[in-house]
Amino acid sequence: MAESRPTLEAVAAHAGVSRATVSRVVNGGAGVRAALRDRVEQAVADLGYIPNSAARSLVTRRTGAVAVVVAEPERRVFADPFFAQQLRGISRELAAHDIQLVLLLVERKADYGRIGRYLAGGHADGTLMFSLHHDDPLPAMAAESGLPAVFGGRPGWPGAERDPDLLYVDTDNRDGARQAVRHLLDRGRRRIVAVTGPLDQTSAADRLEGYRDALGGAGEAAPGDFTAEGGERAMAELLERRPDLDAVFAGSDLMATGVLRALRARGLRVPQDVAVVGYDDMEGAAWSDPPLTTVRQEVEEMGRVMAALLLRRLGVTAPEAGDGGGRAAPLAPVITAARLVVRAST
Repeated sequence: MAESRPTLEAVAAHAGVSRATVSRVVNGGAGVRAALRDRVEQAVADLGYIPNSAARSLVTRRTGAVAVVVAEPERRVFADPFFAQQLRGISRELAAHDIQLVLLLVERKADYGRIGRYLAGGHADGTLMFSLHHDDPLPAMAAESGLPAVFGGRPGWPGAERDPDLLYVDTDNRDGARQAVRHLLDRGRRRIVAVTGPLDQTSAADRLEGYRDALGGAGEAAPGDFTAEGGERAMAELLERRPDLDAVFAGSDLMATGVLRALRARGLRVPQDVAVVGYDDMEGAAWSDPPLTTVRQEVEEMGRVMAALLLRRLGVTAPEAGDGGGRAAPLAPVITAARLVVRAST
């Protein structure tokens, strides 16, 4: 006969404490002395006690899950290393606090209804959303569900700038693009074009603005879609419009790989004929041919910070001290720095 699972009462007896004390320790409650907490935790380990998640959710009113919503189809999420890095940062932070990640993707318009029902159905304690587009209904769904939310990327939807409680994590995309184009100018390049991401996403729009900043408002750009194929198409278009171009700023490393492919097809050498700069500093940038100069953003760390902000808002983790007086740092959006990494493509 299989052995029965240890019960809360068995843990209490083993530790020599009350059942209520064990319940507070197991459910993360306060008001238990350190010595008693240690005894309970040792008893849990000795007996191999596993809390009943359904019962615990009734006590804590928590599901122990966070919905991570990516407003992109499956083929993009699993083909682009950017998403893998961001999800890894999120997953590691949630797992460290025993929180389950539930991944929801937008494959087609009908998926919005499914996601809305999931968020409103009490299945998750909060939500993380990223890769949003300007007209995306997801932020409104998060608000309607009442779930705490943190967004990846600068919000671009109407009214976002007036919401004092809005939390998001982004990199300084505009400054990163300025660094890239100024580097090309410093290398003597003067006919610099840009391959942009979809301009209904704030990251792509901000990078285009940074490109224009560095050129004093001039320049010529073609839209890609943050994919290698989109970068190749945009580069072919720019070569038709500006056959004399001598440098390219691509708004992502994946698009830069398409740019390199299009240039090779025209018999143009990199960097001798055309210099190329990407954006992201994904793992493959260092071993592309030639190794890619790019703008580094700490993608995995941005994912971790998104999750950490949400856990603070949920009260799962304690706020960090914000100054020498020990006061907690207020919850606020986080903008991380971008940094140019120079390699052989320029």
